[in-house]
Amino acid sequence: MTSRLSAIPMMGSRPRARTGPAWMILALVCACQFMVILDSSIVNVALPSIDRDLGFAPTGLAWVVNGYLLTFAGFMLLGGRAADLFGQRRTLTAGLVLFCASSLVAGLAPLPQILVAARVTQGVGAALLAPTTLAVINTSFPEGHRRARAFGAWSAAGGVGGMAGAVAGGALTTGLSWRWVFLINVPIGVVLIAAAMRALPGTRTARRETLDIAGAVTGTTGLAALIYGIMHSTDHGWTSPAVLGSTVAGLLLLAVFTVVEARFAAHPMMPLRLLRIRSVIVGSGMLLLFGGIAIAMWYFTSLFLQNVLGYGALQAGLGQTPAAVTFMMIARSAAALLPRTGVRPLILAGSACFLAGFGSLSQAHADSGYLTGILGPTLLIATGIGLTFPTLMAATTADVPDRDAGTIGGLAQTAGQAGGSLGLAVLATAATRTAAGGSSPVALATGYDRVFLIAAGLALAIAAASLLLPRHRRTAPS
Repeated sequence: MTSRLSAIPMMGSRPRARTGPAWMILALVCACQFMVILDSSIVNVALPSIDRDLGFAPTGLAWVVNGYLLTFAGFMLLGGRAADLFGQRRTLTAGLVLFCASSLVAGLAPLPQILVAARVTQGVGAALLAPTTLAVINTSFPEGHRRARAFGAWSAAGGVGGMAGAVAGGALTTGLSWRWVFLINVPIGVVLIAAAMRALPGTRTARRETLDIAGAVTGTTGLAALIYGIMHSTDHGWTSPAVLGSTVAGLLLLAVFTVVEARFAAHPMMPLRLLRIRSVIVGSGMLLLFGGIAIAMWYFTSLFLQNVLGYGALQAGLGQTPAAVTFMMIARSAAALLPRTGVRPLILAGSACFLAGFGSLSQAHADSGYLTGILGPTLLIATGIGLTFPTLMAATTADVPDRDAGTIGGLAQTAGQAGGSLGLAVLATAATRTAAGGSSPVALATGYDRVFLIAAGLALAIAAASLLLPRHRRTAPS
């Protein structure tokens, strides 16, 4: 008899009828997650070649990256709601078609403006895909250990995508052309569209409700404006008119969004009743904090390797590879443990790894060697990420009825993305101020050490917040 995940009760939900085998569904959602996360980082290495070919304005090149990230983060809540209203197969297929079509346009773009527009559209496609993959897992794998393992595989796929970006981007740009960084998505997407049509149930399961237009406009625009302000605070400062105006406008629009959802929307895009589920609100807050942990690990350890120890970009990527492999292995192991231990022990164990790893990393300096000062702490932190990330995603989306799985998937991923953007802004400011404007390896190491100490503080906050999660009885699988 298959056991259920006692730490994450199903709230009486029933599995959705499948038209494909479970392995195909899991492979589909993992491949979609891999492609979405890969495109967040694969372009970075190709930027110099893109600039040489298309001739961007000095401030325009950054929008090849920011255009994608902005719409990806801003539209995820809308993408999750679309999956609930119009069906998972229809939404996933629409996201893949939009993602692949915009990738084709980006790969063939003759002008900078066309490339940026294609990247913005690509981000919208990614925003349809990402929350829908979570909804598919939540409704297609109701049994305890099977759902936990699916979350582990999904998390590992995203980790592989994030770490493979620099290597894949460099290989495609050097061996072929920067255009293949985008064009490679087209044949992969065609295969995934065919798999989605085969593996997922038809749209007869979709709900006959109208989309909340007022909520969609205010919520999506508010999120995009807020994230835009946060993203640019590092370069322009929090008090600059562009950053301050965008941030304030975003907060005001989100306040209007809340009023619309609470008082006026017949079918709210984000039903506020879901925020009364303790695991949803606590889990989303923890994912917001976790975004800062992830940025401190992958972004700032890469800067430490390059700016303090003098590594090249490829060397830094290879230096982080052991941590990436550790994360993938631990994420799969955590999935197997989750039905037995429940959520809280895994989060507390992960937080302990964060404290030990970041505490040790905060002692690194310009004379630290990779093996003695960096490798051990990053392996500890990667272990913590592997224990924490899939557990948080599973816990946040678990106590929700199937009909709202996409909405909560969008909320969970939006929280993580917003936490990463806010974490990058805050931590980069802390590093710069601590370094006091110095650019020597010694000064930069001091700034990065402050970042790692702040990350340790975030780990303490995550551990404390885990005590607010609902406690559930644990049962071992039979």
